[in-house]
Amino acid sequence: MLIAWIVGCEIAFWVVLAAGLSARYLLRRKRLGAVLLALTAVVDLVLLIVSAIDLRGGGVAGRAHAVAAVFLGFSVAFGRSMIRWADVRFAHRFAGGPPPRVVPKRGPERVRYEWREWGKAVVAGAVAVALLQGGRAWIGDDERTEALQGMTRFVGFALVVWLLGWPVWVSVVQLLTAHTIGRKQNTSKTKRR
Repeated sequence: MLIAWIVGCEIAFWVVLAAGLSARYLLRRKRLGAVLLALTAVVDLVLLIVSAIDLRGGGVAGRAHAVAAVFLGFSVAFGRSMIRWADVRFAHRFAGGPPPRVVPKRGPERVRYEWREWGKAVVAGAVAVALLQGGRAWIGDDERTEALQGMTRFVGFALVVWLLGWPVWVSVVQLLTAHTIGRKQNTSKTKRR
């Protein structure tokens, strides 16, 4: 049943987001749009309350509870930037706003972007782990919360993969590219003499 709540909350998040952006740009009702956009946080609160009620009622903390904690962590860390991402695109498409800024594929700006996104992922992971461990402490029964502990390990693993696969990789490629370009420029100067 909790999986249905998670899916419902994810759908509700996007529906409320679309309603808020529609009110803001199509109906030109900025206050209503702001209220609707603020309601995206209520969707997360509903999921937290439903998860807590389910656990408090004696339910065994399964993967659904663990996924709910991760969902909430990512909503906290990435929710604002997801709303901003959708807002810029909606404004461009329906209100004549400027085109969305594209993150370059290479260069120092890309490196900063990857480290910033990984920083958000660390915040998401910290929130998720806090919720997972808080759930374990609240229930106080290791057998009923085994899935929460397993998800804690998975979150740590996912953060390490994200770190190595994106910010570290992009940083190394940027350093090697900058070094190679510098070498090519130096060699071309010597050949001209």
